Amino acid sequence: MKSSRLLSILLLLQTRGRMTAAQLAAELEVSVRTVYRDVEALHTAGVPLYGDAGHRGGYELLAGYRTRLTGLSAGEAEALFLTALPGPAAELGLGPAVAGARLKLRAALPPALREQADRMSRRFHLDAPGWYARDDDVPFLPAVADAVWRGRVLDVHYRRWTAPTDVERRLEPYGLVLKAGRWYVVAARPGGSGPRTYRVDQILRLTVTDEECAVPDGFDLAAYWREYQRDFHARLHRGEALVRLSPRGVSRLTGAARAAAGSGTVEPDGWTRTVVPVESADDAHDRFLALGADVEVLAPPELRARLAATARLLAERYAAEPPARPVILPESQQSSP
Repeated sequence: MKSSRLLSILLLLQTRGRMTAAQLAAELEVSVRTVYRDVEALHTAGVPLYGDAGHRGGYELLAGYRTRLTGLSAGEAEALFLTALPGPAAELGLGPAVAGARLKLRAALPPALREQADRMSRRFHLDAPGWYARDDDVPFLPAVADAVWRGRVLDVHYRRWTAPTDVERRLEPYGLVLKAGRWYVVAARPGGSGPRTYRVDQILRLTVTDEECAVPDGFDLAAYWREYQRDFHARLHRGEALVRLSPRGVSRLTGAARAAAGSGTVEPDGWTRTVVPVESADDAHDRFLALGADVEVLAPPELRARLAATARLLAERYAAEPPARPVILPESQQSSP
């Protein structure tokens, strides 16, 4: 463990530059005293590592020093191959680069690790989009990615859900996010209040300008996305419905409704009484109607009344025989006028 930790200190300093003992301790999940001992061990081994005291101090490798050791374990080598996403990489225009990097990494691995990495690639495949999700056409994705990377302002013609649907926007891109097979660009409008989220497949026209932009100091894309998802779900489920569900009905629920059913009360007849979140009256009506006889809505009363009205209409429709369809004879059997 100690040799692995010493190598980790070398690689951290090599990739991040100066770091304090506290920062190294937090990264390695050890005490500061342990870091002091490890640094002394590296000094003894002849590693050109020096440290400065004070508020702006820390440990740093001598300029130009780099270790050729990677210290890849079997699990780390497997993880590198498992995280390769050729589909998204190709969409970003990085397919050849990813393939080249995988080839070089594979060639650099010792035979034993190479075999384990190859087995991981053969036995695991990640396909993120859902079964019923269509492939979005994202012709401007490489251009957006290039603007994100180079820090260039975008002029876009964008289609949104609310009127007016088609709008012109000038955007300062902060980053790209791939969620459930769909690409989003997080960007701010010059002079705006902060970043917003835009679907890349809803960009109808795009011009990458020569105007430079920079991501604000302290902006964390992953943290922004976590907060955006929390806000999205809070806005999504604004209502509630009290329902009873058969065991089959519970098994057919998904998402937040499935989680709510798990904390419900199972009644003597085996049905579960619970409160489930709903997005809107229309969405709740359609979702509960799809469960058929496996759900009974108890409240709110307006939703129950609406479902009852729909059930009556369906009962009337299916009580009568369907209208006879006209018989169309083949052309050869039709009589001449």
